[in-house]
Amino acid sequence: MLAKGQTVIQYMEQLAPKHVAEPDDRIGLQLGTLQKDIRTVLVALDVNDEVVDEAIELGADLIIAHHAIIYRPLKQLQTDTPMGKVYEKLIKHDIAVYVSHTNLDVTEGGMNDWMAEALGIENTSPIHDMHNEQLSKLVVFVPKSHHQEVLDAVLGAGAGSIGNYSHCSFNIEGFGTYVPREGSSPFQGKEGQMERANEVRIETIVPHTIRNKVVAAMLKAHPYEEVAYDLYSMDLKGRSLGLGRVGKLKEPQTLAELVEVVKEKLDVPHVRVVGELDRTIRKAAVIGGSGGRYMMKALFRGADVLVTGDVDYHTAQDALAAGLTIIDPGHNAEKIMKVKVAEWMEQKLQEHKYDTRVVASRINTEPFRFM
Repeated sequence: MLAKGQTVIQYMEQLAPKHVAEPDDRIGLQLGTLQKDIRTVLVALDVNDEVVDEAIELGADLIIAHHAIIYRPLKQLQTDTPMGKVYEKLIKHDIAVYVSHTNLDVTEGGMNDWMAEALGIENTSPIHDMHNEQLSKLVVFVPKSHHQEVLDAVLGAGAGSIGNYSHCSFNIEGFGTYVPREGSSPFQGKEGQMERANEVRIETIVPHTIRNKVVAAMLKAHPYEEVAYDLYSMDLKGRSLGLGRVGKLKEPQTLAELVEVVKEKLDVPHVRVVGELDRTIRKAAVIGGSGGRYMMKALFRGADVLVTGDVDYHTAQDALAAGLTIIDPGHNAEKIMKVKVAEWMEQKLQEHKYDTRVVASRINTEPFRFM
């Protein structure tokens, strides 16, 4: 069975929710339709003529890309321009293009976490905070006989995470009362008679983004015909989501040693470096793409080095004066997302028994050549 386009994107937005993207970022479906079966998904960093040819050769119906193919509003669509030819080829071969950009950067388990993990940066936090997760308190009353089943369902759906702790809940026994009315089908008790039931009150924390999922899991596991539960909004904030990651290296390294790690792990032949190569690096920051404007924030968070692309001359001068080293592997280092997204999506589709295949693009879209 093939997955529909909407289904594939539903999974993609579980990985990279649209609401965490920067305002006005060009994300989402940019070309084509999702109202079709998807035989093959191609995951690419950029969409250019070579990538479209690759998609055609693979029989791909959908391209999931990191960089937008339509960034500025189009005043006209001419098919005799370089990008116009790309749009025309995509339309003629019925290939949809979906873009996941800063939402993939920001999300936990996304671009910046992949880059930090590759470079051996641990115990990370965002360099630039963008979102504080909204939390709710879920309270549900369940018969003692089904307490563990409902608790497992709620926590298994993602509730109960507080900081570095998961499966957090509070449980207290008591009794509930109710009178089954005419036409009801009570789990226990008789119609028209007051019932006194041994119950457990379960309390736990639920991130706003998964409230519906947690409530659905709870209702499915609960034996009552009418479930008594409450959801309270909380002033307490959850995880902080943002751009970049900063944390300690597994082992201190010199800047020269870290340069070799960056070249190997991010698969880049050359980097630009700011700072003394024998400088000891203990705390490192990384931002996929062009992150030079967050140089001072990385420094404020205690980073010895910032790994990011497209650093301009004056930013490099400012970093040098401030005592922050920089490794610039170029914007194309974000290509780490191709394999990571493809692996994640393929696993998700297989879990749901879909035959849709997912392929990471082999096209090198790096525009620069190093002489």
